[in-house]
Amino acid sequence: MESGVPTSLCSVGAMLGEGPCWSAAEQKLWFVDIKRQILHRFAPATGMLESWLAPAQPGWVLPATGDRLVAGLQTGLHLFSPEDGRFTPLEPAAADLPGNRLNDATVDPLGRLWFGTMDDAEERPTGRVYRYAGGHLSAAEIAPTIITNGPAFSPDGRTLYHVDTLAGTIYALDVASDGTVSRPRLFAQVPPADGYPDGPTVDSEGCLWIGLFGGWGVRRYAPDGRLLDFVRFPVANVTKIAFGGEDFRTVYATTARKGLSDADLRDQPLAGNLFTFRVATPGLAMPPIKLEN
Repeated sequence: MESGVPTSLCSVGAMLGEGPCWSAAEQKLWFVDIKRQILHRFAPATGMLESWLAPAQPGWVLPATGDRLVAGLQTGLHLFSPEDGRFTPLEPAAADLPGNRLNDATVDPLGRLWFGTMDDAEERPTGRVYRYAGGHLSAAEIAPTIITNGPAFSPDGRTLYHVDTLAGTIYALDVASDGTVSRPRLFAQVPPADGYPDGPTVDSEGCLWIGLFGGWGVRRYAPDGRLLDFVRFPVANVTKIAFGGEDFRTVYATTARKGLSDADLRDQPLAGNLFTFRVATPGLAMPPIKLEN
């Protein structure tokens, strides 16, 4: 075991905390509460939490070129200005599926934005993975699922990890230089008794960390799919981790109260909070989204 013990860092009580992303320029963490439609920015150095209400359910906030921020809302991609809280439409997404929402996202080493959608009712296989590059949005060559999570990329950007949450399945795919993906293969399977695989994140050794919704922690997998580590949390629903701090060895983890009964919440008073722990292997900085060609 190379990991420390998770502790609650910020008491937000999120209904569905998600999308943690470390801003190295600000030395702050961005994350969202999807169901309460809130964007959060947390400063570990001071303990200050800032929050903004979004006009639709947010899945994530990520850095972009030109010191800009892009927020993925249910209505599509938006430029977000924390100075005045304004959301400026950038690109609609899945407009033909109003029951869908954006769920998880990442940026590959070339600055291309990749994000997934899902059926907000968690019933129909209408979730897709999209890539946004040079102002152009296209669907990735990945079969639809009910709930997509990820994707995440290997450090060299040549392997994409895609999560089919309800099936408990994590896939690895090859990524070509033009962004097309191919050769999907099973990377890991999580039994229902161990929770549902949620957001994935890759560290500097190419190992995949996966949050477990209903699984009381996060798992770390080797690039060949071997389970290396399990970090147990005092709450059941761990959604995703992000690496941050000056050395990228501080982990920040979002959690959720969604689906917990009153009895569960009495037993898990820290559910929905932002957690932290330290690791030996650092993570990687998130590249900014390249908005222009």
